[in-house]
Amino acid sequence: MKNEKTRQLIERLAKDHTLDFDEYVFLCENGESELEYASHLAEQIRQEVYGRDVYIRGLIEVSNYCKNDCLYCGIRRSNRDCERYRLDKQTILSCCDEGYALGFRTFVLQGGEDSHFTDDFVCDTVGAIKEKYPDAAVTLSLGERSRESYKALREAGADRYLLRHETADSEHYARLHPSNLTLESRMKCLYDLRELGYQVGCGFMVGSPYQTSENLAKDLAFIEKFRPDMCGIGPFIAHHATPFASFESGTLEKTLLMLAMVRMIHPNVLLPATTALGTIHDRGREMGILAGANVIMPNLSPAEDRLKYMLYDNKLSSGAEAAENKRDLERRMEDIGYRIVTARGDVKR
Repeated sequence: MKNEKTRQLIERLAKDHTLDFDEYVFLCENGESELEYASHLAEQIRQEVYGRDVYIRGLIEVSNYCKNDCLYCGIRRSNRDCERYRLDKQTILSCCDEGYALGFRTFVLQGGEDSHFTDDFVCDTVGAIKEKYPDAAVTLSLGERSRESYKALREAGADRYLLRHETADSEHYARLHPSNLTLESRMKCLYDLRELGYQVGCGFMVGSPYQTSENLAKDLAFIEKFRPDMCGIGPFIAHHATPFASFESGTLEKTLLMLAMVRMIHPNVLLPATTALGTIHDRGREMGILAGANVIMPNLSPAEDRLKYMLYDNKLSSGAEAAENKRDLERRMEDIGYRIVTARGDVKR
């Protein structure tokens, strides 16, 4: 009976792209029993919108300095063992040169909240990338900034901004972050970004400490309401130098279920198969694509710095995760019937 209800709710979500909150809770608790079916319907939906194309983004991790002290993050301010680095403008441009030659047409500049990355510095760097590669998109993921800062970066040429909301429940948010960070502030940033004309990405962790099915249901309800252009979903993985070192990681199955549900809720969303997914399972990226994802973000950062950007233990930085091994990634996608495409990969309206 429970499995029958689960299948019925999955079918209705795929058809109507919405459920009541209590129904989201039910699927968060029971949906893994019908994961194969949910993945199948989600994959059908993404093929209707994006076909079998998989967009690639060149990830450049520009700095692991961060003023924040989030309890789950390996580059948190209090981690004295973290070997800090930051890239200068020329190094970032060199990463873009390498990526462009490999076929990347989106560059993602991601980093901690580093005071060195002032508006002037980021605007100058973004402007230089856009001047050199006007056909490429620039995505920023530099945390919470003021509306005025986001406006300046947008005017400098930034196309997209990724800012994971992490959890849409304010009490849960408070258990994952220090008291100076609030969900209200995070949400204000997301709405500011949308109003300023960015393609906006949010996202959440699956299996984070103290997370409940109600928390996940709130995430899904927020995705339904906000309708982000991009949504990054990955399993929580502990870092040994954080207060959450002893917590178990989120599971592959629950993460795949959330990917499939988000695809059903928002058919046009750009949905990455994340590095964290590939970290907890060797075929995690492929399984993510087969559950409705359509984006992969290989690493373009300088090889000597990749292991320093360790948000969680054992984070992938080589193999198919490395941009220079693009052919390996292409083979992995071809093996499951998909293809890597060279394109900006904008969201389809």
